[in-house]
Order: sequence, then C-alpha cells, then structure tokens
Amino acid sequence: MNIFITGANRGLGYEILVEALQRGHHIYAALRNEEAVSQLTTLITQQSMEASRITILLCDVTKEDDIAKTALQLKRNNVVLHSIVNSAAILVGRETAIVDLDIDDVINSFDVNLFGPMRIVKHLLQLLAQSESSIINISSEAGSITNAYAGDYPYSLSKCALNLFSEQLKRWLHAHDTVVWSIHPGWMRTDMGGPSAPLSPQQSAQGIVNIIERKVAIDSSFAFINYKGEAMSL
Repeated sequence: MNIFITGANRGLGYEILVEALQRGHHIYAALRNEEAVSQLTTLITQQSMEASRITILLCDVTKEDDIAKTALQLKRNNVVLHSIVNSAAILVGRETAIVDLDIDDVINSFDVNLFGPMRIVKHLLQLLAQSESSIINISSEAGSITNAYAGDYPYSLSKCALNLFSEQLKRWLHAHDTVVWSIHPGWMRTDMGGPSAPLSPQQSAQGIVNIIERKVAIDSSFAFINYKGEAMSL
C-alpha cells in the first residue's frame, strides 16, 4: 500500500509510519517545515529505516497551496494512494476557563485539526485507489458530545467537528470501496498525552494500521471508533 501521513515526524504520526513501514508499505510523509523534515530524516538514519520506501513531502496542512502542489506532484508521478492518514494536530489552551480563553487558540486549532484534514482530502481524494482505500482522521474521545467535559475548548471543539466531517465523508463515499474512520487513538504516552498515559503510541499505531489493512471487523453505525475498531459514543 501507499500510505499518506500528515505529521509523520513525531508522536502518533511517526509511530504509524514505523508500523506501516515494518509491514512493507510505502509511506508518503507530509511535513510542515524544514525542521520537521530534518527531524524525520535524522530518525530514519538513526533507526536504520528503509529510506527508499519513505517519500518526504514538504506540505503544511494550513497552507492550501502547499497541498495543491503536493497533489500535483504525486499525480505527475502516477502515485495511487491506498490510505490518507490525517494525524497532524495541535493541543493549545488546555484547561483554560472560558473567561480566560484566547480565541486565537480556537481559530488555530480549527485551522490545523479540522481545516487541515479538509484541505488534504479536498486535493488528494482524486489520488485514492478505487478499491480497498481508506481515509483515517485521528480524532479523540475529547470530541464526544456524550462525554463532554469542561475545558480544552479549542481541542475538543475541533475534534468534535472532525468527527462530523468524517461522518459526512463516510456517507458521501458510501457507494465506493473507500472507508472513512475518525479514530480515537487512546490516551498515549506522547508529548500531547504526557508520561502518565497508560497506552504506548506503538500499541495504538498497530491497531490503526490493522484498520487500514482491513484486518479488523468493525461494527459501528458511525465513523467514530477507537484504535481497536470499537464504536465510540458521539
């Protein structure tokens, strides 16, 4: 498979890259700037990864021109994608009361966490394979209305909107062999999740790649599931 991953230089995006690479897939790693490119390049060397199966693309999800150029580059190279993984995300304004909230944090969170995946799908959908393809949006239980909690407004609101976007895509593509999932990856030990999290990002990545490879029987009425393929409460 050819798997396109945003935010592939760190956190869960990087772990999905590693897991998919170990399973023999080719990775198209979309990175936001030269610093991220340098970071991933260093990791590839340090971990002795098979660099020939990793294509690094300079592509900031907040810049539509970047994404359009990336899509054109892939199209010119006759690349067919089998999965698009929208992993790039930010977590800002955490545990901030509404009276103290910086609205710019909300705007920036939507720009990356929602509009980023929308831009990516808008331009790369044309490159998806006609059969057994997938769009994977990395979401969060924080985006559940049923289990809403006070605080984390920028992140939670943007992830809730991402879940709805995933559901809209799922219904639009229902006649095609393209599945759309909005995945809660679990509370992981990453920079975002912190050291106290019970789950390793490697475990989450394994589950997500299993879903991409359609090794998991998923029984869910909606697009919102966890990394094991279990239905999540909207």
